[in-house]
Amino acid sequence: MIMIDAHHHLWDPTTADYPWMDGPEMAPIRRRFDVEDLRPLLRAAGVDRTIVVEAHASDAETAAMLALTTQPSTPIAGVVGWTDLTAPGRLEAVARLRELPGGRALVGFRHQVQSEPDPDWLRRGDVLRGLAALADADLAYDLVVQPHQLPGATHAAREVPGLTFVLDHLGKPDIAAGAAVWRGQVAALAALPNTYCKLSGLVTEADWKTWTPEELRPYVETALDLFGPERCMYGSDWPVCLLAADYARVHATLRACLPTLTAAEDAAIMGGTAARAYRFEDTACAA
Repeated sequence: MIMIDAHHHLWDPTTADYPWMDGPEMAPIRRRFDVEDLRPLLRAAGVDRTIVVEAHASDAETAAMLALTTQPSTPIAGVVGWTDLTAPGRLEAVARLRELPGGRALVGFRHQVQSEPDPDWLRRGDVLRGLAALADADLAYDLVVQPHQLPGATHAAREVPGLTFVLDHLGKPDIAAGAAVWRGQVAALAALPNTYCKLSGLVTEADWKTWTPEELRPYVETALDLFGPERCMYGSDWPVCLLAADYARVHATLRACLPTLTAAEDAAIMGGTAARAYRFEDTACAA
């Protein structure tokens, strides 16, 4: 079984501005994190391949992430970059990215929708046209949204059925409110066959100092119930997770939160779903 971490980041705050990283509480992760920092953590957890995900809304970051996939013995099998969905000529822009070094590793895009003041940003006509262009390019779209934006995400997934939508961090549920509340918020999205869910980011949605696996388990179980193992995937959200837990603890916590699964279901969550959703089965298995 190929094990895939479907969600991590790499960054260097000395070379780009990350506004979301401002504030004293973010100081532990406000430094450079590169592949060499990640490699021993993957090895210890038994993770074979990864997907690196946008942390800065720029074509430059996307190009840099793609270039990383050309390095010898890289663990990175896929890149979820950034592009301006609302700009004209999206297909041409995607084609240019694919021509860059490592361009064949481009598997999807995302935008920080969670920071958009308009709760209906994903309902906008120009955004939907951009999403349709990604579907035409056979790419996926990661949804990084807050719970109140889930109705807009559901609308977008209905309107662009040919596009694979991947919900990051379970839609950032309010852990204190309880899993029953979150179920009601996410059920409509999960009912759509073109949607997937990353079992990621929960440790930083809970209290960073006091969270427990027991507190997070109902969310993992609910996600599996709504999406099914074939549409759920493991993601560490490293190094953001370091605000609440190290890589090993995040990985072990997910394993502890999973209910009894068949070997096939476990293999899907820990790698197969990601390879299928991002359409890089051959790349992941051959590397």
